[in-house]
Amino acid sequence: MHSLILWKALLEIGFIWVLVYFMIRFLQGTRAVQVLSGLILLVILFNVAKILELSTINWVLTKLFAVGVLAFLILFQPELRRGLARIGQNTIFNPFLKKGGTVDEVVEACQRMSKMKRGALIAIEREAGLKNYIESGIPLDAKISSEILLTIFATNTPTHDGAVIIEGDRVASAGSLFPLSQSQTLPRALGTRHRAAIGLTEETDAVCVVVSEETGAISVSVYGKLTRDLDEEGLRRVLKSLFRPEERGRAFLDYVQQRFRFTGFTKRDNGEEKAPE
Repeated sequence: MHSLILWKALLEIGFIWVLVYFMIRFLQGTRAVQVLSGLILLVILFNVAKILELSTINWVLTKLFAVGVLAFLILFQPELRRGLARIGQNTIFNPFLKKGGTVDEVVEACQRMSKMKRGALIAIEREAGLKNYIESGIPLDAKISSEILLTIFATNTPTHDGAVIIEGDRVASAGSLFPLSQSQTLPRALGTRHRAAIGLTEETDAVCVVVSEETGAISVSVYGKLTRDLDEEGLRRVLKSLFRPEERGRAFLDYVQQRFRFTGFTKRDNGEEKAPE
């Protein structure tokens, strides 16, 4: 009997823990985090008022909660819809790694833009949310394809100089703005796209792919570090290694560790260090 009660308690605790974890993951990187902080403060005030038997404050907060639930559903209806849609997606097969998935489409688009010397900046979301940066651009929510990426970065288009953000197998936004890296170790000749890629990956665990408009060179930035001059197979290998299921599971922890020991250097194959370009 006691063992059954223990298993029930463990099951309930585990369910609540998972629910809270995914709720935080869902809200991470959005302005809804501020709303959540406000709700937590109201809950604390409600319990304090209840303990101190402050009936008027208790009544006001009770009515406020009733209205707040409806207001939350109305204000964050788009985010809730996207979140439920993502929960309903089949997560067994990684959309990044399957043939014709995100990696293949990004690699194909970058290779074609490299040959045309068409500048591009593509950020791929991992564990840390990028919704604040998505809101700075033009929301799309379109199925990923090399053709749509080529169209977005076409010369003389309004989205050419901005960045694309990819969530799963969807293009979430175009023309988004990223913070520029303030690292003093970066070469002065480094372009704005490369500095924006490094700046975003210093702040989040996202992966940024950059195509140089001057040289056509393809680079990848992760954890504030830049790897340059990748060919088609090199880019595919790097992206697939970063989006393996076991790598995705450790992505946020790795990001925190790298953030504290970031030096602004990457290693060559022979062990020498060089400043990112």
